[in-house]
Amino acid sequence: MTGQPTDEPVVDAHVNLATDLAVPRRFLEEQAANVHHRLVSHGQPVKLGRVTDRLLALYQDHDGDRLVAEMDAAGVDQAFLVAPDFSHVADGILSPPELAELHHKVSQRHPGRFRVFWGVDPRSGPDGIALFERCLDEYGFAGLKLYPPAGYSPSDRRLYPYYEVCAHRGVPVLSHTGPGWGPLDFTHGQPLMIDEAARDFPGVNFILGHGGVTHVEESTYLCLHRPNVFLDISQFPGVLSSDGWQAHLNRLFHLGVNHKILFGTCWPSFRMSVSLDSLTREFREGTTVFAGVRRSHRRLIMAGTIRRLAGDDGAVAAAERSA
Repeated sequence: MTGQPTDEPVVDAHVNLATDLAVPRRFLEEQAANVHHRLVSHGQPVKLGRVTDRLLALYQDHDGDRLVAEMDAAGVDQAFLVAPDFSHVADGILSPPELAELHHKVSQRHPGRFRVFWGVDPRSGPDGIALFERCLDEYGFAGLKLYPPAGYSPSDRRLYPYYEVCAHRGVPVLSHTGPGWGPLDFTHGQPLMIDEAARDFPGVNFILGHGGVTHVEESTYLCLHRPNVFLDISQFPGVLSSDGWQAHLNRLFHLGVNHKILFGTCWPSFRMSVSLDSLTREFREGTTVFAGVRRSHRRLIMAGTIRRLAGDDGAVAAAERSA
């Protein structure tokens, strides 16, 4: 069985603006050091400075033009930009108001191509809540983004005022799970940490970012038993699986939670090694990823469910009728 038909929509639920105005330089340098260590261990005598320079050069797409060109080549109709708040763990980046304005300008520059999940941190206090509401009202952002490895639980009570806003406005929460940037605390990336918030706010939809790739068993049983918990498959090229990410995703798509799964790439995380087009081609034309998966399920994974969570009810209703 072949993959996703080319005439059906593809919505990437998890991409990043590749700009060092949003990602601290020391995070990128740490990632470059990790890549360098792997290359040297495999007998490739590349210099650390060369790896670092190449990675830093990739994070100069401040207006999103390169990202849109890659989306066009890959057949991605729309993408959700995630904008984590790193302002409490690093410096040298834009302030939260400046970062919000940047993402708004990118969305305006490329009409219809992006929605934005705005990043917050519970340590921001009332100013953070006011900025989030401004992002929803003035910029039309799609929801809330959390990055718990920055030092907090997604069930931190200081986040509850944000969740109240989400419940009132009907917007979802996307929370990072698993490991993250090297200098941060990975212990906060466990999916189960969101369970208390999901129980306390049954009217808010929570998305486990990377939940189909790391802590998969924990993420999938949360999706199975919590009506308001979903997961995305972003970062799937880096999954730790002996038989490859294609076979891993196919197993995931046979666990009975396809109505809770969102397609996502976390692009441009893998730009140094693959192209976005080569990744999405596996879903459109490959024989493994969607083997034995009903076409109606594929539609939900590739676009339908994230559109519903983001309030695009018309598109979802059409998809459900065609299914």
